[in-house]
Amino acid sequence: MTDFDRYGDDVLAKGWKDAGRKPPRVVDAVRDLVVEETRSGFTGAIVRVEAQTVELVDWKDRVRAFPLTSAFAIDGEPVRLQYPRAAPQGRLRSASGSFAVTDATARVALPSRIFVEGRHDAELVEKVWGHDLRIEGVAVEYLEGVDHLADVLKEFKPSPTRKVGVLVDHLVKGSKESRIAEQISRSPLGRSVLVVGHPYVDVWQSVKPGRLGMTEWPTIPRSIEWKHGICQALGWPHDEQADIARAWQRILGQVRTFADLEPAFLGRVEELIDFVTAPAA
Repeated sequence: MTDFDRYGDDVLAKGWKDAGRKPPRVVDAVRDLVVEETRSGFTGAIVRVEAQTVELVDWKDRVRAFPLTSAFAIDGEPVRLQYPRAAPQGRLRSASGSFAVTDATARVALPSRIFVEGRHDAELVEKVWGHDLRIEGVAVEYLEGVDHLADVLKEFKPSPTRKVGVLVDHLVKGSKESRIAEQISRSPLGRSVLVVGHPYVDVWQSVKPGRLGMTEWPTIPRSIEWKHGICQALGWPHDEQADIARAWQRILGQVRTFADLEPAFLGRVEELIDFVTAPAA
């Protein structure tokens, strides 16, 4: 018989059931930390913290609030959240929500590629998914428009071991972009090429308007160049191309993680990454 009595002197004493158990690690509930509420299984990034509650948003843009005292876990490890007082603890997450790999160097680029329409698309993908893409060895290139996509693909020569994912703006029924995508998918190149798109006129709209203090993006007449019209509607300078560039940097600066982007854009980028990194059949 050991000298240790896990029940103590009083079998009715508070906490006797937890005697000998290691208490969960205490973690500051900082914004963008991804946690799981273990009772419901809901996993998401922290977007708001109050004295008694914490709000999480998942990759489908669903937001749920939980008591700060609920049972949470990070990567399967039970944790106890507290109102933030210090720097975040535990494994870091990248902007895309995946675990940040801090002790690995970028892989040599795979032969596969992801093409996006323009520089702004590429910069947004880099900001949110750059860490993931470097770890996977996936290069992102921009096309300066989708009109010459067929020529680019013929020169690239896609194959089952050299796949191409293409992200297209304004891929809606009846648009020029949808006709080009359909032609590619029906061609012999289509076996190793995946063309997907979001419904927005421009990638700017994939940033949630709330990040810019708006309830929705302004509607711009088709007779006005869209980006100039947006800047004008928002009261931003728009006379020169440098004004448009500064406007984009202002928008991009409001993007911190995947939670700041619309699901219709998020899902398409994730789909392309899965496609180009999947082993050849």
